[in-house]
Amino acid sequence: MAANWTTFRELLLPEHQRRRGVEAALRRAIRDGRLTPGTRCRRRATWPRSSTSRGTVTSAYTQLVAEGYLTARRVRTTVAALGPAGVCGVPEPPRRWRYNLRPGLPALSAFPRADWVAAHRAALAELPDDDLAYPDPAGFLGLRKEIVDYLARVRAVVARDAVITNGSADGLQLTARLLNGSIAIEEPSHFGGADLLRSHGLNPVSVPVDDKGIRVDLLSKTDCRAVLVTAAHQFPLGMVLHPERRRALVEWARERDGLIIEDDYDAEHRYDRPALGALQALAPDHVVYQGTTSKVLAPALRLGWLVVPERLRADIVNRKKYNDMGTGTIPQAAFAHLLRTGGYDRHLRRTRALYRKRRDALLEAVAEHLPSWQPIGVAAGLHVVLRMPDGSDDIALKDALEARGVHVWALAQYTRTPLWPGLVVGYASLTPDRLREAVREIAAVA
Repeated sequence: MAANWTTFRELLLPEHQRRRGVEAALRRAIRDGRLTPGTRCRRRATWPRSSTSRGTVTSAYTQLVAEGYLTARRVRTTVAALGPAGVCGVPEPPRRWRYNLRPGLPALSAFPRADWVAAHRAALAELPDDDLAYPDPAGFLGLRKEIVDYLARVRAVVARDAVITNGSADGLQLTARLLNGSIAIEEPSHFGGADLLRSHGLNPVSVPVDDKGIRVDLLSKTDCRAVLVTAAHQFPLGMVLHPERRRALVEWARERDGLIIEDDYDAEHRYDRPALGALQALAPDHVVYQGTTSKVLAPALRLGWLVVPERLRADIVNRKKYNDMGTGTIPQAAFAHLLRTGGYDRHLRRTRALYRKRRDALLEAVAEHLPSWQPIGVAAGLHVVLRMPDGSDDIALKDALEARGVHVWALAQYTRTPLWPGLVVGYASLTPDRLREAVREIAAVA
């Protein structure tokens, strides 16, 4: 017998009478490395010391060939080379950082698990059977009503209805499909937004920001009729769009019959004063307002919302329908319960106090260990930009820190034109003591 032939006896696989059992055992053996690439699989009436029939074996082989685990050439069947990620492309587990300073990440350990479980139970108990069918593509009506009430109370948004999305990225791509040509984006800004817009055939045009927000005077010199802004807390630099700029931006949209996409990603987190009302309230007919639970609860929920001008609503909902048949009803109903019973507001009050302490601890440590570095932006959100001394290399520092297990982003990663060196530091997910340790690590490398 050839040395690379393998039998069930050699693998010590259990007896399987059914094809699915045989398939599962072979998959495990291949994934575990007990069956190596090139190993020849036997085709006999039965396998040694097994009562498994030839038909079951042949069917199992056929299935695994189709899945890519095996390779069949004429009468020879062998184990395929799966590559480092396996036949199904399962990625390696994410790296566990010593200090994860990724911006935009909330305190996942503070997620209100008990409240969320209770909300799920209550929502399921109240949910009519009919609501377990395919969802309304506009979203669960109960949540839409709660979102409209919440946004009016907290963000001064003017709305009669909302569209529920699978996070803010889903909302942005739904809006992008209504547009064509060029769209203005802030410079600097999150690279993910520009990439998404580009993937939908749009041409992102960078418009610089200064300490008052986006330069509307420069926006007016472009041929864009749409713009994506983070008015309440510019990402990443952290300024608030100045009242004069807000009025100028609205006037620009009216003159061009244009569209402002207002990404209100973390406006609920303001620590020094109440946040300004949403830009949307100044021009509901020209603003698409988008929000998300990702910065308040957790990104894993994939829940967001859009408030859109009435003339665009039917098209947005129709595109949502054909995109994914709507967002899941049960998590929507649970979130509606959390809003209705005050659980969301209570969680916000807790996390605001938590994040303010963490931000203060970070800045105190920076003042002590990196006194020449300057914090940029208002006291808000889940991150702060630290401006490094001129002549520093933020990319090189970021790489050096990652080699030491410190995950942080360089400001240069968010810019398309040179600005000044800096680090974009998320502080919400680490305790004050851990933040102080992280700053000492940064200072040791800088």
